[in-house]
Amino acid sequence: LGNFSFGEYFKEKAIDFAWDLLTNGYGFDADKLYVSVYKDDDQAFEIWNKQVGLPVGRISRLGEEDNFWAMGDTGPCGPCSEIHIDRGKEFGCDDPNCAVGCDCDRWLELWNLVFMQFERSEDGTMTPLPQPSIDTGMGLERIISVLQNVPTNFDTDLFLPIMDRVGELAGKKRGESKQVEVAMKVIADHSRASAFLICDGVLPSNEGRGYVLRRIMRRAIRYGRSIGLTKPFLHKTVQTVFTIMDDAYPELKESAAFILNVVKNEEEKFLETLETGMKLLEATIEDLEKKKEKIIPGEVIFKLYDTFGFPVDIIQDHVKEMGIALDMQGFDAAMAEQKARSKSKKKFAGVGEAYKPLTSAGVKTVFKGYDTIEMQSDLLIVVKDDAEVDTAGAGEEIEVVTPETVFYAESGGQAGDRGLFENDACLIEITDTVKDPSGLFIHKGRVVKGSCKKGDTFTLKVDAGLRRTTAANHSATHILHAALRKVLGDHVKQSGSLVTPDRLRFDFTHFSAVTSEELAAIETEVNTHIIENHAVTTKEMDMEEAVRSGATALFEEKYGDVVRVVSQGDFSQELCGGTHTRATGDIGLFRILSEAGIASGVRRIEGVTGLTALEAVHADHSALEKVAGVLKSAKDDVVERLEAFVAEKKAVEKELAALKAKIASKSVEKIDDDVKEINGVKVLSKRVEIENPSQLRDLADKFKTKLGSGVLLLGAESNGKALLISMVTDDLTKTFKAGNIVKTAAGIVGGGGGGRPDMAQAGGTKPEFLDKALASVFDTVSNL
Repeated sequence: LGNFSFGEYFKEKAIDFAWDLLTNGYGFDADKLYVSVYKDDDQAFEIWNKQVGLPVGRISRLGEEDNFWAMGDTGPCGPCSEIHIDRGKEFGCDDPNCAVGCDCDRWLELWNLVFMQFERSEDGTMTPLPQPSIDTGMGLERIISVLQNVPTNFDTDLFLPIMDRVGELAGKKRGESKQVEVAMKVIADHSRASAFLICDGVLPSNEGRGYVLRRIMRRAIRYGRSIGLTKPFLHKTVQTVFTIMDDAYPELKESAAFILNVVKNEEEKFLETLETGMKLLEATIEDLEKKKEKIIPGEVIFKLYDTFGFPVDIIQDHVKEMGIALDMQGFDAAMAEQKARSKSKKKFAGVGEAYKPLTSAGVKTVFKGYDTIEMQSDLLIVVKDDAEVDTAGAGEEIEVVTPETVFYAESGGQAGDRGLFENDACLIEITDTVKDPSGLFIHKGRVVKGSCKKGDTFTLKVDAGLRRTTAANHSATHILHAALRKVLGDHVKQSGSLVTPDRLRFDFTHFSAVTSEELAAIETEVNTHIIENHAVTTKEMDMEEAVRSGATALFEEKYGDVVRVVSQGDFSQELCGGTHTRATGDIGLFRILSEAGIASGVRRIEGVTGLTALEAVHADHSALEKVAGVLKSAKDDVVERLEAFVAEKKAVEKELAALKAKIASKSVEKIDDDVKEINGVKVLSKRVEIENPSQLRDLADKFKTKLGSGVLLLGAESNGKALLISMVTDDLTKTFKAGNIVKTAAGIVGGGGGGRPDMAQAGGTKPEFLDKALASVFDTVSNL
C-alpha cells in the first residue's frame, strides 16, 4: 500500500493524507500514534507538531540509518518520516527509556513517508532536486493485524486459514511446540508467495526468479517434513490461498488448475530428489566407513546440494546420530566460488569504452521507424574493434551510431533491422541493430565501398522485405498469444519469444503437450483473425490506464510511465514497442511448424507466416504424396494403410522375440559348457540374444535355478545399448554382492546400475565392450 507524487504535493499534504487515513479512515486511536523524523528535518517536525498537533513528546528525531532513504550510494534520496503505533507495555522491553526506535515489539511501524528531495553525488554532495517527489509505503498485513487486534501478521485472516489447513493436514495444533509454530508460519507464507509468483508467469527452474520460486517451495516442503508431512501437501495449502484471495485477485481463480499442477509437480520432483539424494548420501557414508573417516568433505556436500538439490539440513539431520561431521567450511567455500562464477556471468559489458563520451553526455538515439523506413542522419561515432576510429574503409567491420534512426534495435524478442547506410561516397551494409541500456542504437555492419567518418551524412534505408516479414511474424505472435489463451485457457502466459524475418517462436506456460486437435484449433483461430483483416492500431497511454483497458503486460519486462499498446481488433491488446503490420490481413497465412516442451510447465511453438507458410503447406503436401507412393495407396488411404503396415510389423516383431526367447531358454540346458569354477564357486558369464530387460531377467532366473549355487552375469545388446544382469544365489550373498558385480561391468560399457545383493541390473551406451564387461566377473570373484 502507498501513494506517490511527482511534484504535485510534498511533505505537508503527504503527512496530512497519512494522518487522515489512519485516524479517520481506519479509526486508529490518535493517542496511540507516534512518529519519527530525520534528525535534521525541521520542516517535517514542524508539520507534525504545529499542523497535525502531535505533542513534541510523541515525535522522535532519528539518524540516517532509521530515517533517511536512498536508492544507493549515489542518486535520488531524502529524509523520511515513519508513523508507529504503541501496542502497549506488554509488548515492550524492560528498558525504562523504551521509545520509538527501540528494537522491541512495542512500537509497530505502520507507514513510511519518503520525501525524495536530493541528488547525492559520488563525493557526498547533496543537490536539491528540481522537482521533489513523495513515495510512501504501508504494510497491508501490519494494518490488518492492528485493525483485527491480533498480535502478529500470522494471526490475521490473511494467514490463519492457511495455518489451520497445515495443522489439519499434519494433525498438529498451533503453539504445541516452537517447531510446529515456525513450520506453520513458513508454509503459510510460502504457499501464498508461490501461488502469486506462478500466477504471474514464474515457473520453478534453476536460474533467475524461477530459482527463487523453487527455493521457496522446497523450503516449505522441508518444513512440512519436519512436522510429519512426508507426502505432497503444498498444493492443498495453496488451494486455501485461493479461498482467501481470489475475490481480490480473480486471476488466481482463472489460473487455479495450472497453479496447482505446477505446485504438485514440483513437490513430486522434490520428493524424487530427496530419494536420489539419500541414496547418494548413503553411498558417501559407506565410502567414509571404508576409509574410516568421520567428516563428509565440503565439495561432496555442495555437489549433493547444488547438482542434486539435496538440502544441507537434511544431510545434517541424517548423520548427527552417526558421529559424522560436515565440512561446512569447505561447503561455504564451494558456494562462494559458485556465486562468484554466477556473478561474473551476469555482468553486462555494456557498449564499451568507445561509447562512454556519448552515454555520459546522455545521448539517446531517437527511433523514427514506425512510420517510415528511410531517413537521413549523421554519424555520431564510428567504432572498429571496440575503439573509435577517424575513418573506416571498404571491407572493414564497423559499428555506427546516429542521433535518429529508422532501424529497429533488437528488443522484446524482435530481431534488429538490416539494411543500408548510403551516400555518394560510401555504402555500409547493416547486418544487425542492437540497443544499449543507455538508449544508444548501435548499427553493426560492413563498409561495402568508399569510406566513412564521424559527422558524415547518410541516407538510412531499412530492408523493406525483411521489415515486412518481421512485422508479419510479430503481429502473428500477438494473435497466437490470444489464440492460445482462448483454446488452452487463461493460465497461458508468455514466457519468451523470438521474431525474425524467417519465423516466429513463442514460449508459454502450459503443463501438458498441446494435442494435435488443439494445435489445429489454435492455427484455425489465428488464420480466422488474419482473414478478417482487422486494423492493427498503436496508442501511447499511461501504464495504469493500459492495464485497466485489458492490455497484456509481460511479468519480466520493465515499463515506463507511458507505454505503447498494440491492438488487433478486439481480441489482442499488448504492451509492445515492436513493428507490426497495418492490418491482420497483411500477415497472409499462419502455419505451426512444431510444438514441444522446453522446461517444466513451459511449451514452445514455432511458426511461419506469408509465403514461408505457403511453402510449408506445399512441403507437407509433397511429403504426403511421396508416402502415398511408397505405400502404393491413394492420399486419402495413407493413414489406414500405415496402420495396417505397423500392425503387421508389430506381429512379426512379437514372433521374432518369442523365437529368440525360446532359443535362449534352450541354452539353459547346456549350462555346464559355460560354467567356470573359481575358488570353489561356480561362475557363469554369458552373452545371450534377447529383446528387452524383462526377457533378460526371466532368462537369468532360469540360469540361476539351473546353477543351484553360484554367481552369474548375463549380457545382451538391444537397440544399440548394452544390457546386464547379475544374480547371486542366497548361500553366497554374504561374500558376493550382485550390485558390486554389475556396477563393475556397467562401468566398462559406459553405464551404471544397481540393485539387491542377490540381483542387480544395469545398462550402458557402449555395447562394443560387452564381452569385456562380461569377463570382469571372473576377476571380481577371484579377488574376493
